[in-house]
Amino acid sequence: MRTTMRKTMAMKCAGRLAAQRMACAVLAMLGVTGAVVQAAETYPRMASVDAYLMDRAQEIALARSAAPASISKDATVLVLTRTGYETAVKGSNGFVCWVARGFSGAPDWPERWNPKIRAAGCDNPQAARTVTPIAKLRTAMTLAGRSDADIAKRIKAAVRSKEIAPLEPGAMCYMMSKSSYLSEDGEHDMAHVMFYVPFKDGASWGANADGSPIFGGNYWFFAPDHQAQAAELPPLSVLLVGVATWSDGTPAGTHPM
Repeated sequence: MRTTMRKTMAMKCAGRLAAQRMACAVLAMLGVTGAVVQAAETYPRMASVDAYLMDRAQEIALARSAAPASISKDATVLVLTRTGYETAVKGSNGFVCWVARGFSGAPDWPERWNPKIRAAGCDNPQAARTVTPIAKLRTAMTLAGRSDADIAKRIKAAVRSKEIAPLEPGAMCYMMSKSSYLSEDGEHDMAHVMFYVPFKDGASWGANADGSPIFGGNYWFFAPDHQAQAAELPPLSVLLVGVATWSDGTPAGTHPM
């Protein structure tokens, strides 16, 4: 029973981590399994940039698979280069599809440097204008070899100057690709959607409450012991809700991993 609970929590946490972009609450932290810990030990530092790059056509296809084709077919698509994300396809509906790597998100995530991470996401227009720029900036500076302190300082400056616009109401992200690799743990993938909210946590949504289908945590850091650092940044949490199908409409529970 204990093992099952830990695995369940780890998988739920893995979905949130995909977006590489949030910190789990203490309960979810207890669900981080040996596979994730081992990944952190196996990849204690950044690998060569080549290990994180993909064939351009394959990356475009993976990025589009994050959301149903009715949405992603008209979305802008980003691909990772040696210096950061660039636009590969210019869309028309305001959505932006891209494939996050582990270092695109929270700097203290245990799988930050795992080159297997391929987290396909498709941000809606509100998120594309206000959240995607954070991940793009963080990624570009990481690839340039800048320190976490430098990156945090730059993000804070960009937020203060409105270079990065304040979070817009309704910002969310589709993460429904059956080809993503979100974590070393479990089945490596999870079909879900994420909502970005301007709160320090998801308590007002009932996130992480017993029996609640909503899980969430702070966007800026993975572990809860960075409250002072997170407080220096705008309140921002990510709330995750699992969905029953992959983006192609097939049942998510039947996807073999």
